Amino acid sequence: MAKDKIIIKGAKEHNLKNVDVEIPRDKLVVMTGLSGSGKSSLAFDTIYAEGQRRYVESLSAYARQFLGQMEKPKVEYIEGLSPSISIDQKTTSKNPRSTVGTVTEIHDYLRLLYARVGTPHCPNCGEEISSQTVQEIVDQIMELEERTKFQVLAPVIRGRKGEYKELLARIQREGFVRVRIDGEVRDLAEKIELDKNKKHSIEVVVDRLIMKDSLESRLADSLETALNLAEGLVIIDIIDGEEMLFSENFACPDCGISLEELSPRMFSFNSPYGACSTCDGLGSKREFDPELILDYNKSLNNGAIIPWQGSSSRYYPQIVAALANKYDINQDTPLNEVAQDFIDKLLYGDTGYLKFEYTNRRGRTRMHETEFEGLISLFHRRVRESKSESARKRLENYMSIRPCPDCEGNRLRPESLAVTIVDKSIAEINNLSIDDAYAFFDKLELEGQKKVIGSEILKEIRARLKFLLNVGLGYLNLNRKAGTLSGGESQRIRLATQIGSSLVGVIYILDEPSIGLHQRDNERLINTLEHLRDVGNTVLVVEHDEDTIRTADQIIDIGPGAGRHGGKIIAQGTAEEVMGVEESITGQYLSGKRKIEIPKERNKANGNYLEIKGAAEHNLKNIDVKVPLGLFTCVTGVSGSGKSTLVNKILNRKLMQDLYKSKLRPGKHDEILGLDYVDKVINIDQSPIGRTPRSNPATYTKVFDYIRDVFAKTPLAQERGYKKGRFSFNVKGGRCESCKGDGIIKIEMHFLADVYVPCEVCNGQRYNRDTLDVKYKGKTISDVLNMTVEEALEFFENIPTIKRRLQTLYDVGLSYIRLGQPSTTLSGGEAQRIKLATELSKRSTGETIYILDEPTTGLHFEDVNKLLQVLQRLKEGGNTILVIEHNLDVIKSADHIIDLGPEGGINGGEVVAVGSPEEVAEVKGSYTGQFLKRILVQ
Repeated sequence: MAKDKIIIKGAKEHNLKNVDVEIPRDKLVVMTGLSGSGKSSLAFDTIYAEGQRRYVESLSAYARQFLGQMEKPKVEYIEGLSPSISIDQKTTSKNPRSTVGTVTEIHDYLRLLYARVGTPHCPNCGEEISSQTVQEIVDQIMELEERTKFQVLAPVIRGRKGEYKELLARIQREGFVRVRIDGEVRDLAEKIELDKNKKHSIEVVVDRLIMKDSLESRLADSLETALNLAEGLVIIDIIDGEEMLFSENFACPDCGISLEELSPRMFSFNSPYGACSTCDGLGSKREFDPELILDYNKSLNNGAIIPWQGSSSRYYPQIVAALANKYDINQDTPLNEVAQDFIDKLLYGDTGYLKFEYTNRRGRTRMHETEFEGLISLFHRRVRESKSESARKRLENYMSIRPCPDCEGNRLRPESLAVTIVDKSIAEINNLSIDDAYAFFDKLELEGQKKVIGSEILKEIRARLKFLLNVGLGYLNLNRKAGTLSGGESQRIRLATQIGSSLVGVIYILDEPSIGLHQRDNERLINTLEHLRDVGNTVLVVEHDEDTIRTADQIIDIGPGAGRHGGKIIAQGTAEEVMGVEESITGQYLSGKRKIEIPKERNKANGNYLEIKGAAEHNLKNIDVKVPLGLFTCVTGVSGSGKSTLVNKILNRKLMQDLYKSKLRPGKHDEILGLDYVDKVINIDQSPIGRTPRSNPATYTKVFDYIRDVFAKTPLAQERGYKKGRFSFNVKGGRCESCKGDGIIKIEMHFLADVYVPCEVCNGQRYNRDTLDVKYKGKTISDVLNMTVEEALEFFENIPTIKRRLQTLYDVGLSYIRLGQPSTTLSGGEAQRIKLATELSKRSTGETIYILDEPTTGLHFEDVNKLLQVLQRLKEGGNTILVIEHNLDVIKSADHIIDLGPEGGINGGEVVAVGSPEEVAEVKGSYTGQFLKRILVQ
């Protein structure tokens, strides 16, 4: 067996045409080619899939049930394969509890560090907490009122799973009679059965006492017994009163507040022992938003309270009217002219009773007296008490996610936040960027015993932070939610985690790790990939970035075209060798024989602008930005400089709110001028076009409606009376009812993974036999769904309505996708281009703004060229194109650039340069300008 290379024979997965290829091991190999040429089919669906399958098959049947059964890829054989790890673009986690710190395990090491070397403080007065002696505990308890009944409890188990039979038996042998289990006092003489899978709290009842002056000696003995049993903890349970927790370890001498012994779970926002009790560790709560509840431009009589608009309710509006009368507020005055004091009372309630005449729906009037709880409290109560799901959902539209009022977004309870290292709490560390956190821990010097305890933990924290810096993620905060990361960011986080694992002999397969990375940071990413290779791994990268391609030990160029025109190895070798292959489009772009031309002249602004004033969301530093209308504008800057915040969170949300009454609150800014010049906003992002396999390009672009019309007009369909709906796989009638139009059936295998098999009734064709009798030009509706865009364009060339929509899919480089391809199998870049094609096929208003976030994701040089032609077509209709992008070919083709920076995170958020590419290239402080300068001189 080959040890220095991976030998693949007869790979036929998807569009691969019986490919034979030898890939050198322990090298950095880049696979490139046009979108849809077969790169991912070779890298992920063949090499990775077979590597995973072989690994899983080596496990026991019991272990395999948790990993799933893996289908063998269509390949004759593969030699020289070792365990494979795929690092793709799928976002790490949508769980709101998942953060950069938890995903990278840095937070786990921080929890351990704070538990072992942290200095506890009183959460009340801030004084450093020290241990309490038995005498100090006695003195505090003796302050209870005379005749107070209480019991002394020793908490031996606190919130842990188990049956604890031996423990309970031992406690009984030691002479104790009662225990309190999960809040209930139980006699040890009875049979106690505990669920071993549930968490329990067990406290030994050491003594039952009534407070009196002569109690001190007995109390001290009882406390010593309890403290010995529970390793320094004791609970004083006051009958019909509160509990008091005392500790020999930590207690505030002034406030009498005691803390349990520091443990890692105290610093976990995913544990009830560490999480803020108000927000359960989420750091935020859904609250009714005053901005969504009130229309400040309207008066109370004219519908200022938005949730009540169109409502026939009379009771609460009459209470609000009584409140206005109480404070002499004219109900015809717009709220923006009313004193803030009254607005606060309207939202949060008023003290005292309101008297008013209440007229019910029958017209009966009587005097009524009530307190007014405030609109926010009222709506919260209605959400809680409403039995109508639709009413609840309607009210929830007026809520937004806001920081928790108690922990202020820090997620942890006060006792955990009061523990510090060098005067910083764990929350303050989590609020730092990776850059700043590394600087803090790099300088941190512990002393004495703490130095011995913390040295290994600090070593791990520093190493992980360093890995994240090396892949260009220094601008991210540790508490950044994982669900808000881009595909490129989450991929680089996982890449940093893999470097930390120090594995060797592994095949790493990456999918465009350079996505979202500025050219300035590319070198650091490439160094990271080279490090993975140098320690003894094979690194396969599916990539279009020129720097990465040129750095590779070997390039595998797949093509020559996409879909059925691809699937062959066109060139293999070093960059110089690939440049020498005439048929290689990649080689032609690398050698300069083909290139994306710089526009001969830049379009000038028409004089109208969208002007954002005082943008201050996240790291934006109160900046003013003008977006010229009617031009192609690029927003650039290093990762984390504030591009997405400015474009998506401020401008797009404000446009959506202004044009479509969106409930999403725009990011912090003063105002946006020029909104009147825009009548439509299209945000084309990389979110999926559908969440189920039923959604596909044909249904999303609406071309399937017209295709169904064609089949409904065929002679046989008209003879049988088939309407358009007969050819839908989503409704009864024409679809196969055995698989409900899916074409596949899920077989539950119990201890094995679920298996999907073609439907035996329709053989995967989705429709019943009668529907499949109907043919157009010899093809059934099922055959059409299996066509690629290119095949369908040729098939429907004489039907303009269908051809126009298919042509736009072809123009954005999606000739290879099948019309019925499930949306779940499309990449983010493909989904984005399907949306772009859908918008292209619509009639433009000329006053539309198109917002695109990194549309070059997954695009080869040639595909980028096609994309730019599409964007120019949109602009020629008088529309505005606003693109967030790092790709220099796109940036150099723009009319106008807004460059943010200079760095990422806290050191970004400023406007570094604006103007044409030539003007930005002359700005020395602009990283984008520095790279532009090199390519503008062609």
